[in-house]
Amino acid sequence: MTSLERPLPPLETDLKLVFAGPPGAGKTTAIQQLSEVPALSTDVASTELGLGKATTTVGLDYGELGLGTDGRVRLFGMPGQARFSFLWPILARGATGIVVLLNAERDAPLADLALLLHHLNDELQTTACVVGLSQTADPAHADQLSEAVSATLASAGLVLPVMAVDTRERPQVLALMSAVIAMAEAQAGLSGLSGLAGQDEHAPNQNDDNASLSDHAFPAAPDDRR
Repeated sequence: MTSLERPLPPLETDLKLVFAGPPGAGKTTAIQQLSEVPALSTDVASTELGLGKATTTVGLDYGELGLGTDGRVRLFGMPGQARFSFLWPILARGATGIVVLLNAERDAPLADLALLLHHLNDELQTTACVVGLSQTADPAHADQLSEAVSATLASAGLVLPVMAVDTRERPQVLALMSAVIAMAEAQAGLSGLSGLAGQDEHAPNQNDDNASLSDHAFPAAPDDRR
């Protein structure tokens, strides 16, 4: 039995979420929005023509989001350029969930998705995952792309949530993260996790057996998180 065929272990409260996607999809921005500590970024000035952004990630992004006194979510951002594709499965190893971000305004977002499916197929087949579409200023285009993304995923045997997201808006990024955590909980076969609510008055009752990590009221990030 390979490691990919083994049953998933119980979901822990020290979680690893990985953000994947092409350059300019919003991975660095998403992590900066979520992280309660100064996010580590390996962005450098871009020299590639047609990349669509002034900087690009050449290593990884990293941040952390606390879960009260009960744990943390470790946030990893993959470098998006195809020449770093050998790193993608390495960074995805042991992930609780994967958030795939696609830039709807890039020339070929479906080709970007196909490249990720090629290099991360095993990980996407066995790990909780959601897809976020960024740069969706045109609702009609966003709807069409969402349907095309779902069809591409289905052709690879994947049925995943596809959501429009503005990675500059923390609540929207939190919604993506909560969705993938809920999927991970379902895959782990848990009815809920106790003791994750901290002291937030809006969080679920710590004595409620149905309370789960995805219901946790995540704390607001400090104003100086950037």
